Amino acid sequence: MTQQEQLARWRLILGAESQPDFTGMGAAPLSQEELLLDGALAAIYGGPGESFGPAGQGGGRGPSAPHISKWLGDLRSLFDPEIVAVVQNDAIERKGLRQLLLEPELLEGLEPDLNLASTLLMLKDQIPKKSKEAARNFIRKLVEQINRLLEEDMHRAVTAALNRRAHSPLPSAAAIDFAYTIRRNLHNYRPELGTIVPERVWFFDRSSRTNHWHIILDIDQSGSMGTSIFYSSVMACILASMTAVRTHVVAFDTQIMDLTPLCVDPVDLLFGFQMGGGTDIARSIAYCQGLVEEPSKTIFFLISDLEEGGNRAGLLRRLEELKGSGVTVVVLLAIADRGKPYYDAQTAQRIAGMDIPCFACAPDRLPELLERVLKKQDLTVFTANDTGKVPAPAPDRK
Repeated sequence: MTQQEQLARWRLILGAESQPDFTGMGAAPLSQEELLLDGALAAIYGGPGESFGPAGQGGGRGPSAPHISKWLGDLRSLFDPEIVAVVQNDAIERKGLRQLLLEPELLEGLEPDLNLASTLLMLKDQIPKKSKEAARNFIRKLVEQINRLLEEDMHRAVTAALNRRAHSPLPSAAAIDFAYTIRRNLHNYRPELGTIVPERVWFFDRSSRTNHWHIILDIDQSGSMGTSIFYSSVMACILASMTAVRTHVVAFDTQIMDLTPLCVDPVDLLFGFQMGGGTDIARSIAYCQGLVEEPSKTIFFLISDLEEGGNRAGLLRRLEELKGSGVTVVVLLAIADRGKPYYDAQTAQRIAGMDIPCFACAPDRLPELLERVLKKQDLTVFTANDTGKVPAPAPDRK
């Protein structure tokens, strides 16, 4: 890096008010791109550069929205999407621009980001009619990103976990076991045709595949759960699309909502959550207990930060009852945008001490987790280094 480049970098760090000092040191004027960068950052981080006016100004009325749209365009031309998302969030926090999220022109220019999407969900009842479609499109872009991360591996995980060896005499093109049929007919390969001519075709027993497992997702919808809600919703909709499992989605704060009918579309499901409010986990688990029909074929995921506002003893007792009945119980702790877990440590340790898996799973490992749970395999591979696994409390020493 040349001396002029070093001076330009320090000038950008210190802001426009330091320009006279750098001029006196022989620094060259900033380039057009550097001036654009200087203005874009000064609008958020201080200095006499561009600004958006007083915090909370007019909910986007007047000239503010076009000004911000230009600023967003400048950001996208200067930085990678990851940096754009960071600066967007700082703009919301530092400049009081939350209301401007409700402007359709602004929403169309925003880079998909979990924090902003969570804020939108919390404000969804305040979104004006003119902005509702733009808000849904913003949420949908983020959902599509998560879906690309999870869908293929989630399908593979469920397929790999279920017993597909049972066959049926009833023919159905959708139920052909191609791999098994090919293996059993290899001796019928016809060189002149370049293909196998099967003597018999084997079909999967559809009755053994349909609704083989019942998965219940019990999701905390308090305001701190935004990131976890997004991943849980996409996971729920993927599972609901598969005939091999039956999926229930329950959301709770101090009230309980069964959102299963909304699982057709993850955006509809996300807008069904009412983020904010208190927490009564024990009450929600009690509701989910009533959904269990065949305990040995039921998997119960509690997704929460475990900040119980209701009966903590009741929460532990309900989990113990579910586990004792034969239900597979897993507690997934809340995660922030960067995958860092946060939770009530005392409650988490009590749950871990009941021999119930209790950890924060990195989103990209959700398919692997599901496969292991369906196969009833050990979950200790989800170590503290990458999932924030909660250690069981040490035994009392007297």
